[in-house]
Amino acid sequence: MKEWYDAIKQAQSVDKLEEIRISVFGKKGVLADEFARMKSAPDDQKALIAKELNTHKNVLTNEFTARKITLQTLELQAHMKAEAIDVSMYSTKSQAGALHPVMETMDKIVEYFSSMNFAVKTGNMVEDDFNNFEALNLPKYHPARDMQDTFYFKDEMLLRTHTSPVQIRTMMTTKPPIRMIAPGAVFRRDYDITHTPMFHQVEGLLVDKEGQVSFANLKFILEDFLKYMFGDVKVRFRPSFFPFTEPSAEVDISCVFCAGEGCRVCSKTGWLEVLGCGIVDPNVFEAVKYRNVSGYAFGLGVERFAMLIHHIGDLRSLFEGDIKLLEQFQ
Repeated sequence: MKEWYDAIKQAQSVDKLEEIRISVFGKKGVLADEFARMKSAPDDQKALIAKELNTHKNVLTNEFTARKITLQTLELQAHMKAEAIDVSMYSTKSQAGALHPVMETMDKIVEYFSSMNFAVKTGNMVEDDFNNFEALNLPKYHPARDMQDTFYFKDEMLLRTHTSPVQIRTMMTTKPPIRMIAPGAVFRRDYDITHTPMFHQVEGLLVDKEGQVSFANLKFILEDFLKYMFGDVKVRFRPSFFPFTEPSAEVDISCVFCAGEGCRVCSKTGWLEVLGCGIVDPNVFEAVKYRNVSGYAFGLGVERFAMLIHHIGDLRSLFEGDIKLLEQFQ
C-alpha cells in the first residue's frame, strides 16, 4: 500500500487525485481486489486480514481528504491570482462619474433657497393621517384626498404623499418666524409617462407676524427662482385651488422647448406648469395652534424640473438605470 500513500501525497492536481481515488477506492480498485482475495484466505486469518485492510482504508481515506483540501486551496489561490485586477492601474477607458439628473436638479433647487436663507428640513417617509392630511385642511372624506392615491398601512399610517408633513411638524415644534424648505421622496399610487410611484418634491414655507407676508413676497421669490433654474423665461400665475392655501395659484413658465411659440409639449399654448403656491390657509395655522401670523407656501416636483431642464420625454426613464441615458449627463 506504500506506493498509494506516496501517490496521494505526490498528486499535483485535483484531477490526478481523482484518478488515484478511483484506482484505490473504486469498485475495481486495489482495496476491492484485496477484500475479494480475503475470501480465499484461511478462516483463522480472515479477521486479521480484514482488520489490516480496514486500517489501510481509513488511513488512505484521511490522506486523500487532506491532500484534496490542500490541492483545492492551491487551485483556488492560483485562480484568484490569475483573475486579480489592479484597481490602482491607470486605464484610458475609465470615465468620470456624474450626478443623476434628479439629484443634480435637487441640489440646484436647495442651493438657491439656502442662499435666500431658507433652512433645509427633512422628516419621516412614513407618516400619520393627521400630519399628512388633516392638519393641512384635508379632513377625512374631503374630495381633494382623491387627488393623491395613497399607500396606506394599518392604524392610519401611510407613505407620505408630499413633504408638507415636514412643515406641519416644524410648526408644531418651532415658534415663528419660520423660513424653510422640505426636499425629499414622496409616494403615490401612479405610474405612467409623467408619474411614478416614488418621486421627489421640494416644498417651501415662510411664516411671520400677521401682515408681514404677502402674495407679492411669494411672487417675487418664485419669479427669481424660476429664472435661476430656467434662464430668461416668462412667468405667470393662474388662480387655482389647494386645500392648504387660500388664495392659491399655479405657476407657469414660457415653454422651454419652443420659447413660448406653441408646440406639442406645451399643447400649443406656449406655457408649461411647473409648481403650485399660495398664502397659507388659516385652518392650517389653527391646526398647529399658531395665532396672529401669516405665511406662504409652495411646492414643486423635482423630476418635472429635471425633465424640462434636460429635455427628457418620459419620466420613467429617470428610474430605469439606462447607462446610455445617464452617460449624457456627465
